[in-house]
Amino acid sequence: MKMKLLLFVCGILSGTAAVFHEDLAITGCSDSDGEDMYALDGEEVWYADFKKQTGVEPQPPFVDHVSYPGGYEQAVANQQICRSNLKISRIAMKDLPLERDPPSNVVVYSRDEVELGEQNTLICHVSGFYPAPVNVSWTKNGERVSGSINIPFPSSDGTFTQISRLPFVPQLGDIYSCSVEHPALTEVQTKIWDVEKTQPGVGPAVFCGVGLAVGLLGVAAGTFFLIKGNECS
Repeated sequence: MKMKLLLFVCGILSGTAAVFHEDLAITGCSDSDGEDMYALDGEEVWYADFKKQTGVEPQPPFVDHVSYPGGYEQAVANQQICRSNLKISRIAMKDLPLERDPPSNVVVYSRDEVELGEQNTLICHVSGFYPAPVNVSWTKNGERVSGSINIPFPSSDGTFTQISRLPFVPQLGDIYSCSVEHPALTEVQTKIWDVEKTQPGVGPAVFCGVGLAVGLLGVAAGTFFLIKGNECS
């Protein structure tokens, strides 16, 4: 087995008797890439972007951000240690078989309720795979478009989850696809998502009107025969 990735995961469970919080730190490396991130209760709060050489706080703007002063410099140092350990691990684990699990679930959905012409975001949620990462690509009406993807997030069963996002403006008839590649997959796994919007029409109103008219006629006819029956008796 040629070992390409080394991950260190540290989790701390803390809190009172009523409320517990899980603090997670991950450092990972390969020959060409690296990962250093922190999470709280399953949500990323900080990660190192080694391409842009800075730390990133991915929380939405309406929450209080968690900052890590000096975090990026520490992440760079962690990568040097990780790559040194990776060389040692390759020697120690060279005869172990390589474990690979393909994604168990790929789901595409919109972040918000779809409104034609309104800005939205498509989300491709990929989970249950090992090792990380996956490669995700998007198309719109058969043409490649660029989305973003978060860093791999570990699950409790040892597999990983990644989420790719694609900003888009829904237009009726548009067809989008999310394609996932992973070493454990024999072929690319693709999910299709198309824009569907039922437009209001006159058909339902017409049928409702006809049904109401027939119902009123039935009531009137029943009342007429009931009166006649009473008169005959």
